[in-house]
Amino acid sequence: MAKQPGAGNSLLKYLAVRFTLIFPTVLILITMVFIVMRSIGDPITAALGGKLSNEELEIRIEAAGYNRPILVQYFEYLGQIFRGDFGSTLTTNKPITDLLGTYGMATLELAVYAILVALVVGIPLGMLAAKRRDTATDAGLRLFAILAYATPVFFVGLLLKLIFAVTFPILPVNGRASVNTELAITLMDNPTGIYLIDAIRLGEAEFIFDVISHAILPGLALGLLTAGIFLRLVRTNMIGTLNTEFIEAGRSRGVRESRLVTSHAFRPALIPIITVIGMQIAVLLSGAVLTETTFEWKGLGFQLAQYLNARDYVAVQGIVALLAVIVALTNFLVDVLVALVDPRVKF
Repeated sequence: MAKQPGAGNSLLKYLAVRFTLIFPTVLILITMVFIVMRSIGDPITAALGGKLSNEELEIRIEAAGYNRPILVQYFEYLGQIFRGDFGSTLTTNKPITDLLGTYGMATLELAVYAILVALVVGIPLGMLAAKRRDTATDAGLRLFAILAYATPVFFVGLLLKLIFAVTFPILPVNGRASVNTELAITLMDNPTGIYLIDAIRLGEAEFIFDVISHAILPGLALGLLTAGIFLRLVRTNMIGTLNTEFIEAGRSRGVRESRLVTSHAFRPALIPIITVIGMQIAVLLSGAVLTETTFEWKGLGFQLAQYLNARDYVAVQGIVALLAVIVALTNFLVDVLVALVDPRVKF
């Protein structure tokens, strides 16, 4: 098929518009976080009030510039963000960007496990629900999808811990790995921070099994949140595809129903999954806060909860702003992928 004239330019224009939208999106999110954090007063008093004398607090407040007009503080903060400076924590005096390198890989690893669980659970069950449309099986799977999405992730985590730590103590329920595995990973040259990759690099089956066993319950707790969405999405799209003319033509030629479902209707139903994965990144990151806290999985979400408890609102503001940038960039990459693989996208 001949390429339409100007298709390349249209694609570039489409991507340029999508990329430009990153900036107002991030600006709105950062502004909202800034306003919420300042609504409690200056961050230094919130974090250190009662620990320092009034004179020491005044000195620190003045040195940090929190006694200046709020608009001056806001535009100075925007300037810092533009330079890639998300600030430093009050309690530990660590740059926020260093936290991404230290704890970000743990959150990324958990998000990957959750996506894998969502795909492995949601897609096959969605196909089964479409194939058994309007039956008891379909109704049960739709109910499961609603419960999976609506149940709070911390409740699912606590339920999994109750089952696998009390009733059937067969899986670890805290941390990313055992002490021996963590020590071996820490001592290795240039660890990636993704424990599974590091365990594979060590080449010991014991370490690999240990890392995987620690990841099962957190991955399930967070992954089921998205699995329910995938199930409903695959079911809806496959039902629509199964009613199209080319599927009816396949039936008239005697093609088996199972083949029509798995080979012909499955691929078109997968395209919306790509878009939904991008949309679910923010959901996974927000769910990671509760999941990591529940399972003591020391990632960005766990650290965010710790800084909230310590009232280190500079750290909270910086981490949330950093996550907003990551979510916006991820959604842009998903838009690029969808534009390339989905012929229905108009640009």
